[in-house]
Amino acid sequence: MIEPAIHSLPLPSLLIGGKRLRDASGGEQYHIYAATGRATRGIPLAGPLEIDLAVREAQAALPGWRKTAHRDRGRLVRAIGEAVLAHAEELAAIQTVETATPVAFSADFPKAAASYFHYNAEWADKIGGEIVPAGAGTFNYTIDEPYGVVAAIVPWNASLVAASQVLAPILTVGNTVVLKPSPLAPFVALRLADLALEAGVPPGVINVVAGGAEAGEALVRHPGVSKIHFCGSRDTARRVMAAAAENIVPLCLELGGKSALLVFSDADLLAAARHSMSAMAGLSGQGCALPTRVLIEKEVCAKFLVLLKGLVRRLAVGDPMDAGTHMGPLISAEACRRVLGVIESARHQQHGKLIAGGNRMDGDLADGFFIAPTIFADVDAESALAREEIFGPVVSVITFEGEEDAVRKANATSYGLSAFVWTADLLRAHRASAAIEAGTIWINGMAALTPSMPFGGYKQSGFGRVGGLAGLREFTRPKNIWLRLDAPNERIN
Repeated sequence: MIEPAIHSLPLPSLLIGGKRLRDASGGEQYHIYAATGRATRGIPLAGPLEIDLAVREAQAALPGWRKTAHRDRGRLVRAIGEAVLAHAEELAAIQTVETATPVAFSADFPKAAASYFHYNAEWADKIGGEIVPAGAGTFNYTIDEPYGVVAAIVPWNASLVAASQVLAPILTVGNTVVLKPSPLAPFVALRLADLALEAGVPPGVINVVAGGAEAGEALVRHPGVSKIHFCGSRDTARRVMAAAAENIVPLCLELGGKSALLVFSDADLLAAARHSMSAMAGLSGQGCALPTRVLIEKEVCAKFLVLLKGLVRRLAVGDPMDAGTHMGPLISAEACRRVLGVIESARHQQHGKLIAGGNRMDGDLADGFFIAPTIFADVDAESALAREEIFGPVVSVITFEGEEDAVRKANATSYGLSAFVWTADLLRAHRASAAIEAGTIWINGMAALTPSMPFGGYKQSGFGRVGGLAGLREFTRPKNIWLRLDAPNERIN
């Protein structure tokens, strides 16, 4: 196992008002490199004091940033994207150490992150408002205004992309932001904010405050926050919503998923099996939109399982620093214990037949948080294994008989983030996509999310969107202005 280059990580700190704070009232937490279980650097954690300071700095920077000419704001947002590309190798290296994402995957993150800044920057001088008919003798129009200070709580998985997805639209339309990355992965957010400062974004426009639950609670309850974006678990989202209700602050929530991959008998089974591997490779199952629930037409299930097991045997699990590695560890010891507990519970309750994996990996990988790629077949469609998000390298295979049964089972979960349909029948693909309760449907493949795609959930996968014009409008609010044109020229004495 190659030890990470600790010096490649930014010096841990908070970034508030353009200044670094290395001592914070929330204490300190050590970052653990997930591939070895060893500590790298201590991370200062924000407490309520630092959260208040960050919000006040964002408020102070708001008038100037909001008044910046649209084209100039767009130029600065684009400059952040250019800086990300210029430092792509550095950012990818930070991402690999931060989350133990294999280098073969983290190398693509900077390009994806930069694309969000480039896309949104082009909207800076194009989004504005509209003229609304309101009757003779009147002139009625709307203007799109920023909310003000946005609290953005982003997850640790693919943290560079996750932060860029929301920072780009937030900044483009004139908001300032307090960005709270996970204390499990704060480094790439800090470096991204540094690059924004170097690109010319004024101090205080972006503030970065890593912290735990106490910091998150203080942030979403702060009266100076005008909009909240939260990406994380459903249980935490409930607490965020309750806190936001006190100040009646609008929310954008991107939560979990239990995405179904529907494979009909006429599909390319090998291609579909390869696609299902994305539920384990790359992020080790730690992604909300991954196809962790495979629904396969009963008549081809046996053949599909042979293909899937063969692919799993060739999946290279190991050192994230090795370019040949397909799958790394889970993010933490706690995550490892939780996923192993889910697997053991499913075996004990006979929710399905374990046909691959199910164990923590040993040998050279024993000190890291590695779980073997795991497949359950013949899974009970009503079980927790089939319905609940696991956030680990565990795939549940469920059979169906016919299109109606496939859609019913795909919808038999409280989540609705994404789904996948594999079939050679184009009409069936459209029918199924229309009937599935999910925010994004992929047919016969999966492309990486692009900045023009509005991504978000149905049901308990949240509401609001990131990406596309819809994602940009998440961070604006329309103001209507009505003018009477034929008002008499009278003075009131």
